Amino acid sequence: MKNIFDKSVTEEVISRIENLTPETQPQWGKMGVAEMLAHVCVAYEFVYTDKHDATKATGFKRFMIKLFAKDMVVGPKPYPKNGRTAPQFLITDEREFATEKARLIEFMNKVQQDGEAKFDGMESHSFGPLNKTEWNNMFYKHADHHLTQFGV
Repeated sequence: MKNIFDKSVTEEVISRIENLTPETQPQWGKMGVAEMLAHVCVAYEFVYTDKHDATKATGFKRFMIKLFAKDMVVGPKPYPKNGRTAPQFLITDEREFATEKARLIEFMNKVQQDGEAKFDGMESHSFGPLNKTEWNNMFYKHADHHLTQFGV
């Protein structure tokens, strides 16, 4: 899997984001393009904001999430089309394309600038501590999946 902490990979992903327009249609699924951008931002919101602190999994809930979802989310296997998503990732309100696009690009640049050392061993809201490869897989795989969904 490509390494999102590598500047050239981040630039490649951002280039794909730049190819989106408000009129870009998905090749599968129900999300619009602005909704998709907001959806992808959620993974970064967990790291860089306190917006989702109330949803932090602990105890038995964390154990179950790790048991049933961790390998799919942070492992190397691609996501299936039309897969289920965690409730925190559901975007149910209208979003503005330019705002969400700018937010996602800003988050991606921040992750790349912070570097893999910051993330190695950092705790995830859902899975507990993750190594740098798991963080990379989660960030890159999720963005790649949805950018592919929108044909870029």
